[in-house]
Amino acid sequence: MPRQPRIDLADHIYHVINRANGRIQIFNKKEDYQLLEELLTEAKALTDMRILAYCIMPNHWHLVLQPRKDGDLGLFMHWLSTTHTRRVHVATQTIGSGHLYQGRYKSFFVETDNYLLALIKYVERNPVRAKLVRKCENWQWGSAWETGTVTIDL
Repeated sequence: MPRQPRIDLADHIYHVINRANGRIQIFNKKEDYQLLEELLTEAKALTDMRILAYCIMPNHWHLVLQPRKDGDLGLFMHWLSTTHTRRVHVATQTIGSGHLYQGRYKSFFVETDNYLLALIKYVERNPVRAKLVRKCENWQWGSAWETGTVTIDL
């Protein structure tokens, strides 16, 4: 049975998530997190994507995205996921060993401003719920961090 086509419309907001295959930890050191942040910045420039919020956790990540053109969400996510997978396999010398992510990314349409505000809080508070930090501003790998390297569009 074929997959359902994704909704991928300009100027709409999406909550996008993906998790490591087998829920293994794929972000183990500072350089692992920095790599994904660098790739987010590159993907943003390639597709002119608006990144409203993000959080990179040890075995998954959350993005709140708003594409400027129809189809850009898919282009952004394809480039980000495949490039990240390839670079991790090269860095860990595991080329040909299989998938990094458990499957296709999941995206959820954000319909209201109230939901958007709740979603950004949810995304940025992920490390607090996981007991990695006491305050979301202290998690260096997300948009709540004041000096993050990924440019956030508000």
